[in-house]
Amino acid sequence: MCGIHVLIQPESDGLAAIQKMMHATEHRGPDFSGFCKVEANIFFAANRLKIQDLSESSNQPIWNKDKSSVLVWNGEIYNYPELKEILVKRGYHLDTGSDSIVLLRWLMAFGKEGIQQLKGMFAFVFADLGKKEILVSRDISGEKPLYFHQHGNFWIFSSETKGILAGLQHPSKIDKTQFLPYFYYRHSMPDRSFFDEVNQVLPGEIIRMDLDGQIIQREKMVLEPNQKYETSQNKFEEILKEAVSKSLAAKRPVGMVLSGGADSSLLYAVAYELTGQKSPTYTVALESKLQTKYNDPHFVRIFNQQYSSENREIRVNKATVMENWDAYIQSIDQPIGDSAGFLTWLVAKEAKEEVKVLISGAGADELFAGYNRHRAFRHYLNHPALLRQIATFSDLPFPGYLKKLLQSISKNPEDTFIQMAAVEKIPEAYLGIFRPWYPKSEFDFKNALDWDRTFYLVNDILKIHDNACMAHGIEGRAPYLNSELLEFALSQTVEELLQSKGKVFIKEALRKRGLGQIADRKKLGFGLPLQEWMEENDFREWVFEPIRQLSKDRGECFTPEMLKFTAQLEKAEKRHFLLVWNLFILAGWLSKFPK
Repeated sequence: MCGIHVLIQPESDGLAAIQKMMHATEHRGPDFSGFCKVEANIFFAANRLKIQDLSESSNQPIWNKDKSSVLVWNGEIYNYPELKEILVKRGYHLDTGSDSIVLLRWLMAFGKEGIQQLKGMFAFVFADLGKKEILVSRDISGEKPLYFHQHGNFWIFSSETKGILAGLQHPSKIDKTQFLPYFYYRHSMPDRSFFDEVNQVLPGEIIRMDLDGQIIQREKMVLEPNQKYETSQNKFEEILKEAVSKSLAAKRPVGMVLSGGADSSLLYAVAYELTGQKSPTYTVALESKLQTKYNDPHFVRIFNQQYSSENREIRVNKATVMENWDAYIQSIDQPIGDSAGFLTWLVAKEAKEEVKVLISGAGADELFAGYNRHRAFRHYLNHPALLRQIATFSDLPFPGYLKKLLQSISKNPEDTFIQMAAVEKIPEAYLGIFRPWYPKSEFDFKNALDWDRTFYLVNDILKIHDNACMAHGIEGRAPYLNSELLEFALSQTVEELLQSKGKVFIKEALRKRGLGQIADRKKLGFGLPLQEWMEENDFREWVFEPIRQLSKDRGECFTPEMLKFTAQLEKAEKRHFLLVWNLFILAGWLSKFPK
């Protein structure tokens, strides 16, 4: 895994700018940093974290022998042995175990047409000087980020907005339009960032341009169900086994986040069965008075009775958060108002002492309908009239989560799920901002899962995983996002999805292994105990003060709803603790950029 940077037609000294970009993200690749002038007005740079090939031959930017092609990229190509075999049959000499060199040769041989066959996580920029073209792409799940700035034919690409800002000759302003989507969804829109004129390459996007920075073609890969897959338990476990095996492939130590929940427990069980060896695992352990509810260590101990691991319990209390907060805020590239971000960052901080790869269960809930909102939406689709009738009583004093659910219900399934997935009920006037991003197939439940996979997973879960791991020079991997597993999940029929209780394949695999207690564990999101801590004065004031300051400093960017909310924090804290934390993170991140 790496950080990558590209300048095309820079407005000033390209060599100086590309080096500034490279230095801005050295945390992403602590093993090597390099840069080069590709053409008169094209500059590449990269920060390298060595995982597969530990030799110097894969240092980036990576050129072919005759200097006609050059590549910078970030990620892992899990099917590179198969791609290598195809290339050898075509006459290429490849005496290498490097997926970087295989990717370079693959793009030389097949160009844009070969990108669809890449299986893994990646973001890359590839220049073919012979064909006089540049290819830019990002993996279809969006595991690896890629930002860009464009002004005419002047382009900057980078793995982080920190790199983009370092390459600009002028400071970029905060994008005021992103406060609204952030308030309701905890992140900026999928194609934007919190900086003016800094945008994102979308997952699965391919940009083809000439060496002058003129776009020739721009298209998006489409993920399709694989009709050959029989969605059976045996097929699921066969594909999962292969996915875990590929995720374990590394020349550096590999560890795993283990919460004692279904997703991470199954990954570790399969890994243990494949290797017969214990691996380092990391579990968040909150203070004992909270462990009746937040009981990850309890379930990990149950799990370890059958599948032993070298488990590390990472103790977390209010003091842990406060002591580490400034360092965490400094590490954040873009604000994401999810408390799982801090916990993932803390786990990576501890894990970096012994591993360089950290595996997580990201993606399982989105692919196999594991969230509580999926269960609620399933009931809505099966009993729409009844639930709409119940929703007319939503103004009554129901518990917070139930009130939010009832307020989400409307005649339109699309609007209903957009509301269910939001942190707070979105006023009708703002729904038009989100609707264009909502999937449009004929199957309402599949659309909901696709929304969570393409909107929530990409812009929340995967972003915090990348940010947290890269801040500590660790590669994050997510086996559930394996290409074949994605195709398998998409092949589930609507009938199967509507009749199931969620994550049936994962839970059945656990039960077969005698892990029924893990399979039947009540769903509990990964995050800080905000509801409990907000009841304590010291923590509450620590959180409230920056939000009040944010409202004073940036109130002109707020919607009326945001202004009302920040003016009444004391009333909001119990029911809206997630929204309070959301604004707290934004306040901390924006404090790095004084007006």
